[in-house]
Amino acid sequence: MVVKTAPKPLRWQRSNYSLLGRQLDIFSSAAQLMFYLWWDDKVARNASHHRYRRAEWLVGTLLDLGPTFIKIGQALSTRADILPKEYVKALATLQDQVPEFSSVEAIAVIESELGNSVYSLFRDFDEFPIAAASLGQVHKARLHTGEDVVIKVQRPGLEKLFQLDFQALQDLVKICNRFFPWTRKYELQEIYQEFVNFLSQEIDYVQEGKNADRFRENFRDYTNILVPKIYWRYTSGKVLGMEYLPGIKINDLQTLESCGIDVKQINVLGICCYLKQLLEDGFFQADPHPGNMAVNREGSLIFYDFGMMAELKSLAKDRMIRTFFAVLKKDTEAVLNSLIEMGLIVPVPDMKPVRRMITFLLENFTEKPLEIKALRELRSELYAMFQQQPFRLPAQMTFILKSLTTLDGIARTLDPQYNPVACAKPFIRRVTMARGKTSLISGLTQQARDFVKYRLQQPRQGEIIRRMEQRIERGELEFRVRSLESDRLLKRINLAIKSLIYVCVSGFFLVAGTVLLIGTYPGGAIAFFTLSGFTFLIFLNSLLKLSVQEKFDNLSE
Repeated sequence: MVVKTAPKPLRWQRSNYSLLGRQLDIFSSAAQLMFYLWWDDKVARNASHHRYRRAEWLVGTLLDLGPTFIKIGQALSTRADILPKEYVKALATLQDQVPEFSSVEAIAVIESELGNSVYSLFRDFDEFPIAAASLGQVHKARLHTGEDVVIKVQRPGLEKLFQLDFQALQDLVKICNRFFPWTRKYELQEIYQEFVNFLSQEIDYVQEGKNADRFRENFRDYTNILVPKIYWRYTSGKVLGMEYLPGIKINDLQTLESCGIDVKQINVLGICCYLKQLLEDGFFQADPHPGNMAVNREGSLIFYDFGMMAELKSLAKDRMIRTFFAVLKKDTEAVLNSLIEMGLIVPVPDMKPVRRMITFLLENFTEKPLEIKALRELRSELYAMFQQQPFRLPAQMTFILKSLTTLDGIARTLDPQYNPVACAKPFIRRVTMARGKTSLISGLTQQARDFVKYRLQQPRQGEIIRRMEQRIERGELEFRVRSLESDRLLKRINLAIKSLIYVCVSGFFLVAGTVLLIGTYPGGAIAFFTLSGFTFLIFLNSLLKLSVQEKFDNLSE
């Protein structure tokens, strides 16, 4: 007789998990990943089958580490433009193959939270979940009134696990701030606090229900944006009752096309929807991964998860509106000033590299499909600019950028040739024709009209050349020829010379100390040995900088 054994519990599901044990698991997994990446790069030469194996190991490790790290993997699974396809394909399984927990535990949570038996609450209840997510799972049910609903149930023991993860991350932030001063300008403490606040809100299902009602109200006049109705009678802190709205996963390109759905129109709908959330409502979904969005047979967009919602203050919205239309007009100075005001760029004495980078991005990525050649040029430009490290990421902007980059990854999956500006045209057209009553809508409408006027009044090519000639004659423009390869080589030569000097000085002190020791001058010998050790440490530091510089150069090349 064959006895089926129960699956081995994952590390994060241990009942007696300590903070030290959690830290050891996290740090050992990170060290193992670094070793694997080094081995694949240096020894296995990044062979495809090796990447598949590593990607599968990474998925298993993230699942083993639990919800916090599953969410990291979910965010990365949409970035087909920055990760190898093997990793993207493997991480995509985290969206809908997160391990479920037993129906017995789910029913126990429901009955405890709602104060009644599951059979008294529902006419029918499917014990097999239709989806499992990092923080909970969803069961289909039918009310006694005949309405089909889904019941979202939180994973047992989630709060305790979050407390361990938060403490481990807090310790890591303290270590970085204390021993790596250069990390302080990235405001890790603020970013950590934002992360804690968002995850704490996400495990409060009452708050998620309120977010869903607010989101639905914002799109009440949009028939192609669907938001499930919340059933408050079946909602508590750990249980959420929602309307059943089935749909096709938004990144399931094959199914969407087989149903005759225009994926380009889905991109337009998604981009315009998020522009409205960011620029009009100031209330947006901060975690738009494919598991949280779907498309119905009529081509309408369905939003499911409202746990991670972020809110923008009116001042930030005003800045974002100005930045958005400055990007459309390719106004480098306006974009730069807006980014400085929002704190995304720290001013430095020489802003030429930053201006050049912004101009390059506006010219190559706003009105054109993504090209490999442009990405290679972007890598060189980024290398030159980050030599000064003028960027920092404020905590309040991390989730805006995360949601935008995730949405961009989904859009490129549906249509590799998609154009962000072209997708935004319906939004621009609508706000241009609007007669806003509030100051925010009025400002948005004015910016849109200015953009239309700008496009109509754009000078012809000959006029642009004539203006350029006049600026050169007045001395307003200067031309600089720069070889990035030469700059990199000179930096490495400079570091190599410094390293050589330090090792020579260290050797001199070592020889001098040895001579004094032989000549029975132990005091002087100790002094020279000390100086030799000190200069040798300086030499090692210089050698480390040289190694890092060479790695940067190799990456850029």
